Amino acid sequence: MTKIKVQDKWNRPLQDLRISVIDRCNFRCIYCMPKEIFGKDYAFLPKDQLLSFDEIESLVKVFAELGVNKIRLTGGEPLLRRNLADLIKRINQIDGINDVALTTNGVLLVRQAQQLKDAGLDRINVSLDALDDTVFKAINDSGVSSSAVIKGIDAAEEAGLTVKINMVVEKGVNDNHVLEMASYFKKRGITLRFIEFMDVGTSNGWDFSKVVTKKQLFEQLTTKFELEPVDAAYFGEVAKRYRYKGTNTEIGFITSVSESFCSSCTRARLAADGKFYTCLFASAGFDLRKLVRDGKNHEQLSEEVQTIWGNRADRYSDERTEETVKNRKKIEMSYIGG
Repeated sequence: MTKIKVQDKWNRPLQDLRISVIDRCNFRCIYCMPKEIFGKDYAFLPKDQLLSFDEIESLVKVFAELGVNKIRLTGGEPLLRRNLADLIKRINQIDGINDVALTTNGVLLVRQAQQLKDAGLDRINVSLDALDDTVFKAINDSGVSSSAVIKGIDAAEEAGLTVKINMVVEKGVNDNHVLEMASYFKKRGITLRFIEFMDVGTSNGWDFSKVVTKKQLFEQLTTKFELEPVDAAYFGEVAKRYRYKGTNTEIGFITSVSESFCSSCTRARLAADGKFYTCLFASAGFDLRKLVRDGKNHEQLSEEVQTIWGNRADRYSDERTEETVKNRKKIEMSYIGG
């Protein structure tokens, strides 16, 4: 396959594609907490509006030709998409793709971890915002216990998957559970990543006062642990990485609010309905599903993606202000998948 070098206006290459395979989830998270919005009557996409596996495969081939080598499957909850292992197997066979990962809330891993690994899945990130059941159930508001997620993590490790844990930290919600989470996953030798609470979408009640910054988290962690920095593994790596001194176990910080990383962002996102987004905080996407269903061929799709990425000028986190937070409508995390 001949690679086509594609860069945006800020010379950022296209390397990493996040694909939301379904917009449904089996419980809420910090980003989708309001029950009045994300309750049982929430309107999900009809099945015929979701990209089919054939359509996803065709688009991944286009993106691979343009420099994407990493695919992450997200949702909603991606494990709710039937026959997901088949899609993973198909993506793994595409020339140029050398890393396939998945983000999940973990509950369905007990049943699916082994088949996902057998299909060629490399890594998973499991979202878990607290070990304490009272706190965790208050966040997900569906009676799901943290032990159910832990069982999924156990199953993933037993299947041979590399596991990382994502903890979104919100002031007054779970910020007093940081040390407990760190101690537990340090003991297990599992990487834990702390994610600053971000203003994704418009319905999570975000404001600056609810953010626990990397600096604050680091100060809290170093009251108990000695940490040393770890060099970035590649250009565009989002997490600022540290390890517990004397171990190989890492923690990381995703600092979209306090230390933005727009200048090195190489990620694109494909929503479950085929909308293509060049930023997590975008207001609108580009309809690739329509192009596919209108019969556009590989070359035509490639030209469209090159044009979209070449015109990209997203720097939302660099430019975030109280006014942009209030006045800019953004896609919801439940839709774009993070």
